[in-house]
Amino acid sequence: MAVALVTLVRGEDPTLLNDTVRALIHEAAGDEDLSLGLDDFSSDDYEIAAAVDAAQTPPMFTTKRVVVARGLGRFSSSDLESLLGYLTEPSPTTTMILTTGGGVVGRKVVDAVKKVGAVVESGAPSGKARSGWVSERLNESSLRFDGRATLRLSEHLGDDLGRLAGILSVLGAVYGDGARIGVDELEPFLGSAGTGAPWDLTDAIDRGDTSAALDQLARQVGAGERHPLQVMGSLQGHFLRMMRLDGAQCRDENDAARALGIAGSTFPAKKALAQSRRLGSNGIARAVSLLAQADLDLRGQRDIPGDVVLEVLVARLSKLPAAGSRR
Repeated sequence: MAVALVTLVRGEDPTLLNDTVRALIHEAAGDEDLSLGLDDFSSDDYEIAAAVDAAQTPPMFTTKRVVVARGLGRFSSSDLESLLGYLTEPSPTTTMILTTGGGVVGRKVVDAVKKVGAVVESGAPSGKARSGWVSERLNESSLRFDGRATLRLSEHLGDDLGRLAGILSVLGAVYGDGARIGVDELEPFLGSAGTGAPWDLTDAIDRGDTSAALDQLARQVGAGERHPLQVMGSLQGHFLRMMRLDGAQCRDENDAARALGIAGSTFPAKKALAQSRRLGSNGIARAVSLLAQADLDLRGQRDIPGDVVLEVLVARLSKLPAAGSRR
């Protein structure tokens, strides 16, 4: 079934919400190359107008464009005017996927989406219906679970069904598609970590903790199954904020928030300002250079697997704080 031109995904569990978005992305893209046709806006300071501009831009190297705008709840009603305008006549060559988060999404947006697309709930059932939901997801996977393994996994997850995708991803990587999974094969991986939040990765990089940064990266592109370009977008936004503050003569986090155009909490601006000062101009320039080369590699300039590109990038970025402190 074709995905609607515009879909709003609602849900409180971030993992289940991301799973739903990921499924919609792949269904909308079909056989298209996601590295060429996907724009994913997920940073904590992107502007909704930028996502609308991307949605209105005709595709270049693909027949369709997929635009994801996450966390609509953090935007004010005035911020969302451009989105409401777009929803009156969405582009026929763009599939736009919106997600809640960061606050309450107003009725005007929900009603506007319903007129041209669909509203999808990403939650999972509880109680007796939970076992049926788990069994259905296991049947949809490439693995073959026996009855005892299905029951064990359902009991282990309880109501924390958001961890299911991470466990399936690890099992698939270890045993391969089509493998038969019994309790003995399942048990060692029941404690596998699920996906981490984007800021867990950037926080580890800022601390200069290479081991923790690589662990967070593995969670995001492994258990979390985020596309490498999504991770790249998060890293680019993180360091570009520092670049905008470098030389801006900001006295405190309030000045930094104004320079970055961040409304509400000044905490992201405070973090960006502190790290900008720690790295210095040379460190920021080096980070931007590393990001630019890695972005080109992810888009095919060199024949290097995407996970390897990201691992090398994250390791190098995490070494920058130590170099900055020595200077």
